[in-house]
Amino acid sequence: MSSHNDHQRGLLITAIGGLTLTVDIPLIRLADGEAWTILLLRTGTTFVATLIIWAVWRSLSTRAPQLIPGWSGLIVAALYGLGSIAFITGVYNTSTANLVFILAFTTMFAALLSWLFLKERPRPLTLAALALMIVGVMIIVGDSVGTGHLFGDLMALCSAFMIAAAITISRASGKDMGFTALIGVVLPLAVAALMVSKVGFHVNAPWWIIFNGAVIMPISFFCLANGPKYISGPEVAMFYLLETVLAPVWVWMIFAETPSRNSLIGGAILIVTLIGHSLCQLHEGRRRRAMFAVSHPA
Repeated sequence: MSSHNDHQRGLLITAIGGLTLTVDIPLIRLADGEAWTILLLRTGTTFVATLIIWAVWRSLSTRAPQLIPGWSGLIVAALYGLGSIAFITGVYNTSTANLVFILAFTTMFAALLSWLFLKERPRPLTLAALALMIVGVMIIVGDSVGTGHLFGDLMALCSAFMIAAAITISRASGKDMGFTALIGVVLPLAVAALMVSKVGFHVNAPWWIIFNGAVIMPISFFCLANGPKYISGPEVAMFYLLETVLAPVWVWMIFAETPSRNSLIGGAILIVTLIGHSLCQLHEGRRRRAMFAVSHPA
């Protein structure tokens, strides 16, 4: 019975993380700065906020999670750090359409890695949901694929793979990796500091990226990194697709960039599929609890 409750908890946690992450790209654009400066501020504020939150948690409770739980935690932190570098590089070297399309392959990478290394064969429902969501993403950016630069596309692909690998290792370890994903920003922070020392500090509205790093990143990555404790890698990865759907909506609201008809159609497919999958999982959990209660009456 507790496993069903854990699954629902995992769905809720990852949904919060996925929704929070959707404002990442709009905040990067609002900051209006050079790539390495943005990465420096984003990772620096995330690192400071993480240490403060962890210190307060530890002072109030003896059950505060470890920052880096063992060698598996160190590997996960490195993967998230490399993924962050690749993501910011992709933002500045390819079109937004190409970026979100390629990042959507996080779900497919996670499903493949879980299948190969964890022997977690995806449920037919999850496979069907993944197929529909990929179709939705392809509709959104179908007209734009190929217009970006090859280097940026490869960086986006690397970011998707790094995140999927981190999710898979977190799932295999069963450890609390919430803070580990955030501590992983040390690597891109060091790289960004080195690059900024060479090219200079350039940002027009730093408060947006500071808010992003201090608030948005800790919430989103803590939740998403904790998801694999409760639900499968492919299910966690599906919630990363919320950024593909909602980031263009926020950009439209902030920058008056009207989404295309294909974007609206594809976004509707993604949202309906994700909600439908989650509702089916919740219904299945309730049904199993009901069957458990009947077979084991109090």
